[in-house]
Amino acid sequence: MEYNITHHPERHRFEIQENGITAYVEYRPYARGLNLIHTIVPPALQGQGIAALLVKAAMNYAREHQLKVIPSCPYIPVYLERHPEDKELVDSSGTPR
Repeated sequence: MEYNITHHPERHRFEIQENGITAYVEYRPYARGLNLIHTIVPPALQGQGIAALLVKAAMNYAREHQLKVIPSCPYIPVYLERHPEDKELVDSSGTPR
């Protein structure tokens, strides 16, 4: 299934809406990039790879805008193990400035 991912910079998140249900990855902007703080996929949408799609959208956005990411959400390290090509985006300092 193909999902439409929408970036809502005013709400600091990337979202997928499906059947009136919203899944999202939320971030806090900081000087060097995005601190990825939450990945929320409601039970009705779980098991479809939606979390990975949302994080990939955030990673692509960071890459396109020469930003770094801080993986504060517990899901992000799991994603990075499965997608090592995005590890280069991780801010090695780990602290927002």
